[in-house]
Amino acid sequence: MNRLDEIQAAGIREVVVFHSTDKELLRYAPDLPLPVVGDPHKKLYREFGIESSMAAALHPGVWGPTIRAVSSSMWGAIRRRNHLAPVAPNGGSLGLPGDFLIAPDGMILALKYGEHAYDQWSVDELLELARAPRPEPAPTADPAPMAEQTAPSSDG
Repeated sequence: MNRLDEIQAAGIREVVVFHSTDKELLRYAPDLPLPVVGDPHKKLYREFGIESSMAAALHPGVWGPTIRAVSSSMWGAIRRRNHLAPVAPNGGSLGLPGDFLIAPDGMILALKYGEHAYDQWSVDELLELARAPRPEPAPTADPAPMAEQTAPSSDG
C-alpha cells in the first residue's frame, strides 16, 4: 500500500469496510496492512448512508482501475499466488465508496460519498483534511457562576 506510513504518522488509523464476509476478505485480501471489516448485509453501509448504483459501476472513472484489477487478479491466479476475485461477491458488486474522517471522540470531521467505485479521497486530500483546524466546541454554561449571580446578596 502506498503512503501508509505517512497516513499513520499523521495520527490517522484507517479501517476498510467491504460488503463481503470476513471469510471472503481473508481469501482475497489476506495481506492488507490495515484492519478490514466484513459487512455482507451492508448494515454499516446503511448506517453511514452509503448507497449502491448500477450507473456508478459503468462510470468511465472505473474502467481503467477495473481492467487493472481484473488483470492483476488473473495474473495472480495463473501464478497461483492468489484466488480470482468472485464474479458475484456476497453483498453484490455495486456498492459505492464512502470516506469518513472520524475524531477519537466519534465526531465525523469530514466525509465524502463516492459517485463511482474509485471515487475516494487521495492520500493528499486525506492528510490535508486531517491537518485542517477544527472549530472549538461551544462552551457549556457553568451552573455554579449562574447560581452565584442570582443568589440574593447578604447586604440587604
